Amino acid sequence: MTEFPPAGFVPTPSAIPGIEVYMPAPVEATAQPEVAEFKCPQCQATTAYSVSDGGLRCSHCGYYEPPPKSIVGKGAEEFEFTVATMEVAAARGWGEARKEIACQNCSARTTLPAGELTHTCPFCGSNRVVQQDAPQDNLRPRFLIPFQITDAVCTQYVRAWLGSSWMTPKSLRDLASMARFSAIYVPFWTLDALTEADWKAEVGHQKTESYRDSKGNRHTRTVTVWRWESGHAQRVFDDLLVSGTTRLSNVLLKRLKDYRTAQLTPYDPKYLAGLMAQAYDVPLQAAWAAGREEMRAQTRETCRGQASTSQIRNFSMSLNFQDESWRYILAPLYVSTYKYEDATYQVMVNGQTGTVAGQRPVDWPKVWLAIAAMVAPGVLLGLLGLLLLVGVPPAGPIVLIVALVALVAGGAFAVGTYGKAKEMGDV
Repeated sequence: MTEFPPAGFVPTPSAIPGIEVYMPAPVEATAQPEVAEFKCPQCQATTAYSVSDGGLRCSHCGYYEPPPKSIVGKGAEEFEFTVATMEVAAARGWGEARKEIACQNCSARTTLPAGELTHTCPFCGSNRVVQQDAPQDNLRPRFLIPFQITDAVCTQYVRAWLGSSWMTPKSLRDLASMARFSAIYVPFWTLDALTEADWKAEVGHQKTESYRDSKGNRHTRTVTVWRWESGHAQRVFDDLLVSGTTRLSNVLLKRLKDYRTAQLTPYDPKYLAGLMAQAYDVPLQAAWAAGREEMRAQTRETCRGQASTSQIRNFSMSLNFQDESWRYILAPLYVSTYKYEDATYQVMVNGQTGTVAGQRPVDWPKVWLAIAAMVAPGVLLGLLGLLLLVGVPPAGPIVLIVALVALVAGGAFAVGTYGKAKEMGDV
């Protein structure tokens, strides 16, 4: 006999006497994540994380609270790819009330402390932003790398970087002093795995052999002899970083991935006090798929490196992944946008190591003048060689050869310089 009332149903008032009516039990409100407020215990002003000495510092009365927890580094807990471990790591929210700004220009979403107001996107400089309560439904990071570079030091690094290339305008360094840097924690997934691969390929070896032509004359030639080779390779991947955001340039982030995970610290909302942060929009499975592709490519290079020569064809590899694990962390980043001649450029600084990556304007008149200076000698020598070929035949060919070498060198310089100039402003 079917149980009545069914599980999950409760009595409800009936409009007809003698008739019992049941309704689905009300869904209990989901417990909201615990949030923290950062108030100075001496003067009740809002405190903020101090990059220069760590911990919380009150700008009003000078009260200082040391860092909440010690560094755990490589001992930071990792999780396997199972449902059970996902449940263990399923703490949600930031652990503090935060606001979120959504940029209507670049679509970036950034959280900031609840009491702070901003009307500018830190990534593109647009003031077309919408502010709302930050959602607390994303997976909470378990660890982070604290900021170690102050904005003052950051300015010095960027100033040096802006002036490090002869292709940039001379006045560019002064812009670093006027740039406003936003300190932001950005999301990363760290991935660990052991890869094992068996490979085989045809490997080419150079061999010199002699032969006779149709007239019976003996000659030598170099031929490639292909031989099958095989091998076994292993690669250990420890804390491979995969970006958790699609709102930052992957080209720039790859240049900033020198984060030292030996400085990992257990997550505490106090590290975010007064600072911006981004939640991940690249889910774990997508990050793991991207990480696997990178591991596959690096393991492939390891296998190819075992071959006896670099000439390889018909390469094949079977690959297995073992001991796979992950973490969700936050990493420190400084972001700034600056304008030069009505164009907007972006620059980023690793908040732990000080590595700089970004876009720089190019002084194209200076670049074209340098290219012309390198190519011109070859052109002039070529013309001189043609004249000498007519007037002084023995000298003409020599000058033409020198002109050809100069043109090749000038052309290589032109191609390299143009590529470098394009790269400086390309993200």
